[in-house]
Amino acid sequence: MMVTIKIEMKANTMTNVFDIATYILSKQGPMPAMKLHKLVYYCQAWSLVWDEEPLFNEPIKAWANGPVVPELYEVHKGKFKVEAADFPGNTKALNETQKETVEAVLAYYGEKKSQWLSDLTHMEKPWRRARIGLPDNERGDREISHATLAEYYESLGPEYANHG
Repeated sequence: MMVTIKIEMKANTMTNVFDIATYILSKQGPMPAMKLHKLVYYCQAWSLVWDEEPLFNEPIKAWANGPVVPELYEVHKGKFKVEAADFPGNTKALNETQKETVEAVLAYYGEKKSQWLSDLTHMEKPWRRARIGLPDNERGDREISHATLAEYYESLGPEYANHG
């Protein structure tokens, strides 16, 4: 009974993709939308490895230009550069563990250019696996699952195993 109550409370307090995007932008400042999507993707992947839970429930899709969260895209579509004020996120929704995870991801990936991050995602198994059989220029609607993310990023080795 206590476990059920704890799980329900946890589910109700989960951050969403807008909270994560707003937190990233509050730390990094305005950036190209493509870069934001890649940073959100890596935050989700490493949270699954380091914290053994997702940061948000919105699906990540394997679009032609790399991983994209469609709900995030719908809010900013048409804009090249985005900033925290563009999204209905709440940075206070993140707990300390989530902030540490996002900040560790930003410490590693945050200064990289959008195209570098996109190229990296194109070389990695989660995106490539989800794109099997799709033409290069087709957007596609295939999800990159939490299991696929956790399995791949966990396999990268001890130099990636811990953050902080």
